[in-house]
Amino acid sequence: MAERVLKTSDVIGVEARIPEGHKHLRTTITLADGEKISLQEATVAAIVRAYIHVKTHPTATSLTLRGGTPESAKEGFAAWQLIEDDG
Repeated sequence: MAERVLKTSDVIGVEARIPEGHKHLRTTITLADGEKISLQEATVAAIVRAYIHVKTHPTATSLTLRGGTPESAKEGFAAWQLIEDDG
């Protein structure tokens, strides 16, 4: 699959909200071509975690997260997580 890079000029709006009847934040990105991408709170949190790691670490230039089920999932958390990939 080809990589698509979204430029700031491709994005015409971002809405972060907790939908009625839900407990978790959902972030919707609206693109200039009309496409909308909605991200669950855990996905945004993982992206932010990776961003902060790379921007603040004195030597790190990347961090890869992969979807998987950790051996010891915490109570109340989804089984599927975006976790750091050591490989």
